[in-house]
Amino acid sequence: MGKISKVLDKASQEESASNSVEVGSPTDEVEASPQESPAKTTRKAARRETKVGMATSWDERLTRATMVTGPAAESFRTLRSRILHPATGIVPKSLLITSAIPGEGKSFVCANLGVALAQGVDQYCLMVDCDLRKPALHRLFGLSPSVGLVNHLRDKEELPSLLLPTGIETLSLLPAGPPPVNPSELLGSGSMARLIEELENRYDDRIILLDSPPVQAASETAVLARNVDGVVLVVRWGGSRREHLHKLVELIGPERIVGVVFNAFESNILDNKIFGSYEYYAYEEES
Repeated sequence: MGKISKVLDKASQEESASNSVEVGSPTDEVEASPQESPAKTTRKAARRETKVGMATSWDERLTRATMVTGPAAESFRTLRSRILHPATGIVPKSLLITSAIPGEGKSFVCANLGVALAQGVDQYCLMVDCDLRKPALHRLFGLSPSVGLVNHLRDKEELPSLLLPTGIETLSLLPAGPPPVNPSELLGSGSMARLIEELENRYDDRIILLDSPPVQAASETAVLARNVDGVVLVVRWGGSRREHLHKLVELIGPERIVGVVFNAFESNILDNKIFGSYEYYAYEEES
């Protein structure tokens, strides 16, 4: 809890949001990704080439954050390394991406992490938009789905027909689908728990990312957190109050939090010298 407390102390400072993303973690060490042979890396990279038109259909902020070298891209690679090379040696198969309050950029972080995982050498990634009230992942990838998770949980539609390509061969999206009248009941149902288990067991080489509603806005997030292997907590610099974050950590359990991502933290001159300047790190979701 000591590391998390230090992270939460930073979040309580009322700093003005600037233009970068920082990754924190309860663990002390970050292991580098294993080196691959040039030939293997080339073959893997070829399978991850984006489809034509991706750059024009993706949200510009997502494109800039994932396609250029800078602090944002490096931060998500660092988070990817912590996820794929944990101190316990057990790689999580499912992760919940959440925040304490709306507007902290959790969907943006989920999308970036999904891209970072899919751009790796051996990983595939499936994102599931569980924010049934205000879904955002489909907009970030320039998609306009009419069906999704709601149709599977409510209408028992087959899962393969609901998955959408994102423009990266190894990254898929299960969108939220049409707005339901009972989002809490659907996400807290046994069908949702079975879906997570099915996704974990169906894809041996795939990590599942679930974009969930903010904890203070939806009670079902706490239920979802119990059905996944770990949680990534998104904190917007100058956003959530310290006491709200402490309650969130207590609700989820500090041992389940695999990383804390600061969105829009204030960078300094040294950061810019090391990584270069970048203008689109700060991202605030619609409330």
